[in-house]
This record gives sequence, C-alpha cells and structure tokens, in this order.
Amino acid sequence: MVINQASLQAIYRSFGTIFQEAFSSVESMYAKVSMVVPSTVRETTYAWLGAFPKMREWVGERQIKNLALHSYTIANKDWEATIEVDRNEIMDDAVGVYNPVIAELGRTAAVHPDELVFELLGNGFSTVCYDGQYFFDTDHPVGDSTASNHGGGSGTAWFLLDTTKALKPLIFQSRKEVEFVAKDRPDDEHVFMKKKYLYGVDRRDNAGFGLWQLAFGSKVTLDADGYAAAREAMLAMKDAEGKPLGITPNLLVVPPSLESEAREVIVNDADASGATNKWQGTAELLVVPWL
Repeated sequence: MVINQASLQAIYRSFGTIFQEAFSSVESMYAKVSMVVPSTVRETTYAWLGAFPKMREWVGERQIKNLALHSYTIANKDWEATIEVDRNEIMDDAVGVYNPVIAELGRTAAVHPDELVFELLGNGFSTVCYDGQYFFDTDHPVGDSTASNHGGGSGTAWFLLDTTKALKPLIFQSRKEVEFVAKDRPDDEHVFMKKKYLYGVDRRDNAGFGLWQLAFGSKVTLDADGYAAAREAMLAMKDAEGKPLGITPNLLVVPPSLESEAREVIVNDADASGATNKWQGTAELLVVPWL
C-alpha cells in the first residue's frame, strides 16, 4: 500500500467503524444503579444529597427544604487506551491484523463506566459518602438518631438496591464522551522517530456515591434469611422527621460467585426444601463481573 494522507484517512475511517460497532454492541449495566449526570466543570459538588423532598399539608407559609446539607464533590478524571500500528504493516497491507485490537478498544471504552461504578460499589464498606460515614455503615446520622445499611458478616459481599426513583444509589458523572482519535500524520513525532502510528480512545468522567438509603450491603450468607433481613431494613428506612422514605428494593446485585445462591433466593420456584419460594420475583437479579 502506498502511504499517503488518503490511505491513512481510509484506515482511520475503517478503524473508527470497527471501534464504534464494538462500542455499540456492549450492553452496559451502570445505568441500572447510577444517576448519569452531565458535568461541565472540573469537579461537581452535590450539596443536595441527603435531602428527601416530601409533600406536606400546606398550612401557613411554604416550608423551604434546605438542600445545602452536605458537601460531596466528585472530581472528573481523564482516561485513555492507546495502541500503535507499525508503518511496515500498513505498507505491506497487513493492517487488518489490528482489527480485533481496535474492536477491543471499543469494548473497553464501553465497559469503562461499569468498571468504575461497580468497583466503587464493592468498596462501599471502606469508602465514605456524603455524610462522612462509609457508604455501607451501621451508624449513618439521621436526625437525632442513626440508621444502618450494613448487614454485617465477613463473607462475599452482595447488595440490595432501590433503583426505582429518580435519585439512585450511585452517580456516574460524565464530563467528556468517548472519542476515538489518531496520531497519524507523517510529521508527528511518534511516526517520525519510531515509524509507528497511534490510535486511541479517551474520555473524562468519574463515579461517586449517591444516596446510601437506597442501598444495602451485606457480607452474611446470601440465603432467604439474609435477604429478608436486608429487605426489612430497607423498607423500614425513615427520614430525619421519622417518616417512612418509601424505599422499595428491586435489584439484587451479586458477583458471579454468588449467582447460584441469588437464584435460589429470588429466581427459583421452590426453596432448598422444596417449599414454595415466597421471595421469588421480589427483585431483579444482576450478576456483575466487576464485583
């Protein structure tokens, strides 16, 4: 192949098509558990976290809800993945050998939000959220008292979430969408010094915690008793005024190692003893490879 601007542009368009097809073919999971928030600045502060607006009888003047209760900031981070293509491969018409690598760039870019969000969820037992407590903790301050969204235990972690509301347990903050780029001009330094063309993807974003009240993390054995205790704790959640929050847990999130146990609890028709499974269908099952 003769290497000129036209042939290099053709390669870039071909790689871009392969990248986009691979990117679009991925079925992401992060949007199931997180609010997707566009960001326009270096970092975004979520002062309203912890404030649950609720209807009340209008007697006298309106009671204005103070949303500046907490200061929880998510700083955007830059992410990239880059490969290089040797000039000889292009000259010898062997550039097709890179097609699977370009496709993998697309897949990697697509699953990036999943990796960020679910890694954060898994670290919720040791990472603080908006109220200064670990996201999964036994003593979140609520008014003059405390509340727990931690089931205890020391085994493999599993999670019960309420994702039915506009607010979500987690936040995916997007500052710059995915972009497939190339450094393939003859006068580019990498091309000139190493005779290699660069192709890569970059994006700018980050993940953070939303409302801990919408998530329950546990390391006890995942069985009917553990699941029932988690549901009961979430359904009993109250606000600072002692009023029920109306939490409705609907998503059971587990790592692959707990898929069998999770199916016994919420998917199978009968429990281990053969009796009717009363918890069947009370939540959707989400098995996450990144936990």
